[in-house]
Order: sequence, then structure tokens, then C-alpha cells
Amino acid sequence: MTAMFSQTAEYALRIIVYLASLDGEAPATIAEIATATRTPPGYLAKVLRQLARANLIHSQRGPHGGSVLARDAGHITVYDVVQAVDPIQRITTCPLGIRAHGVKLCPLHLRLDSAIAMVERAFKDSPISELIVPRRGGSRALCDEPAIAKRTKRTRSLPVL
Repeated sequence: MTAMFSQTAEYALRIIVYLASLDGEAPATIAEIATATRTPPGYLAKVLRQLARANLIHSQRGPHGGSVLARDAGHITVYDVVQAVDPIQRITTCPLGIRAHGVKLCPLHLRLDSAIAMVERAFKDSPISELIVPRRGGSRALCDEPAIAKRTKRTRSLPVL
């Protein structure tokens, strides 16, 4: 992602798309998720907690534990994920604190807020299910490498971001 979005938002999107690509067949461990999404394991735990608090994933500890999506990928949007970890901030008052502007934004800040609104709309209209690589065809996934595509007892295509 660009500087417009935090590294945390990038990691969260990679994690959610990766979990969606697994179709809920088995929970993914922190080690599997970290390898597949190239997210530092220590930071991954923090992001997983944020996603769980937002009811986007379920995590379970133990020998058969791991993380899975809390609901179908078609019912989770890019907006949901970003808002869970690093909410998009709209411009509602003058960022410069100019009292005369109050809530009536100047042309510059009005234009910037309009751009933010377009990003919000695009994210709300983007279900995670649309970001999963089809099992056959499609372009090579961003984090797809033969060494990380293998999971216990199965091989998966990883998501395109």
C-alpha cells in the first residue's frame, strides 16, 4: 500500500484475504499466517487481536487452534478490515483550527474529504471474496511462493492483494 494507509492496514488485509482463501477448512496457525502473509509473528498477534475484537476472525488456542474468518468472505469488506485496525479519518472540521471555517470546510479540505469519501465507498463496495485468487487461472498471488503455498495435507493458492 502507499503512505495513505498504514502498514497495519496492509497486514490486516493480507491476513483476512489469506484466511478467506482457506475456505474455513481448518484454522491457520500464527506460523502459517506469518509465513504466507510475510507479517512479523510478534506484530501478527497484535493485528489478530484487533481483527478478533472487530468480530472479523475467531481465534482459538491449543493443539487444534488457529484463526478462521468469523463470517463468509462475501460479508466482510475491505472497509471493515481497515476500520478494525486503522480507521479512515474524515475531515469534519477545519484541520488548521481556523474558527471562521468551523465545520464549513475550505475548498482544499472539502476536496480532500471528498477523496476520502470516494475511498470509503470503494472499500465498502469491495468484499474480501473478490480478492481471492481463483483456484484455476488468474495471476500469481502477491505472496505466493512454492515454499509457503504448502499447508499441512493440502496446497493452496494464496490471495492477490
